[in-house]
Amino acid sequence: MHKYLLPLVVAAWPAYAQAEIEPSAPLTLQAALTLAGGANGELAAARHELGAVEGAVRQAGLLPNPTLSVERLDTRRDTRETTFQLSQPLELGGKRAARVQAAERGRDSAAAELALRRAEIRAAVIDGWFAVLAAQEHVRLAQQAAELAQRAAGATARRVVAGKVSPVEQTRARVAASSVQLDLIRARGLLAGARQRLATLWGNPAPRFERVDGAIATLSQLPELAPAGAMRGRLQRAPALALARSELARRQALAQVELGKRTPDLTLNVGGKRSQELGRTQAVFGISLPLPLFDRNQGSVLESARRVDKARDELAATALRLKAELAQAREEFDVARQQAQALRGDILPGAQSAYDAASTGFEYGKFGFLDVLDAQRTLLQAQNQYLNALADAHRALAVIGRILGEEHE
Repeated sequence: MHKYLLPLVVAAWPAYAQAEIEPSAPLTLQAALTLAGGANGELAAARHELGAVEGAVRQAGLLPNPTLSVERLDTRRDTRETTFQLSQPLELGGKRAARVQAAERGRDSAAAELALRRAEIRAAVIDGWFAVLAAQEHVRLAQQAAELAQRAAGATARRVVAGKVSPVEQTRARVAASSVQLDLIRARGLLAGARQRLATLWGNPAPRFERVDGAIATLSQLPELAPAGAMRGRLQRAPALALARSELARRQALAQVELGKRTPDLTLNVGGKRSQELGRTQAVFGISLPLPLFDRNQGSVLESARRVDKARDELAATALRLKAELAQAREEFDVARQQAQALRGDILPGAQSAYDAASTGFEYGKFGFLDVLDAQRTLLQAQNQYLNALADAHRALAVIGRILGEEHE
């Protein structure tokens, strides 16, 4: 590697080595949020951008540097003339104030961008954490189903030996048990993928934690959403909307900068002229002013004006998009809550009752194995649907939190 590039690579290496390694103990939601808040790459980039624009604000307020020039006429010592001149540009048209204001609006945009990234990462962590929690529950249900299938297969084998059922029933039992094992393998794979996606949010591609510590909320623990009107009022403080507003303000400030450039700057020249032949030094004063005959910055003024229009339209589009996303998230939460209510109130108790009756009847020889298998599948399907409904409700809450920039877990 080139000798000049190596120090740069070594200096930049810590920026790529900040992945947070979580403990192997069960991971709580708050711990996941803390890990992502401290080690997420997008948040780190947004923080660096905010720090960078602080330098832009400082630079915008500086005055232009003076220029020192030396001019010598004739090379002979006795007749040469030497002129020393100091030139200081004087900015007119409010250029410096407009430049500072534009830099400050850029700092506001960077701060709004950081707030938006925080809301997005927080929502992603909440969504990912509940996805792992739901996947854990799916694995637990699949394990229960595998154990039940193994016991049913064993009972069927004993009944075949006793001559009470056909050997075909034993074959069906083995096939059913194998199918349930495949479901368990699939559930474990989904859990591993959910764990990896969650750990990626704090830069760890190989998660150490095996489980998340928590219980998926029941219906009674799901929060009640605020009325739609009140939530639309809070939408005005949404991070994405604040970013769009700050971008519009920045574009307007940049437009003022371009307008100020239409006024030419005055340059004040002060110096002295030393004549060796006359043996004296004369003071030199002067001013220079560009004549805006051809370039009056009209192209840049037009460009900045159109970019203001663009930012204004983007603000309106962002407000409309957030309003639609908020309404959709509310609808998804309500649908998921209603599904969970129906499953918990009617379907789950009925499926559990049918499975208990089929199991008891199978033990006494009143039902066949296929009856038990169908009842078991119905019960597991209802339980999985209930978990999915609760997970969808939490996912919708995370989306609402991302839009409004508030906590809804």
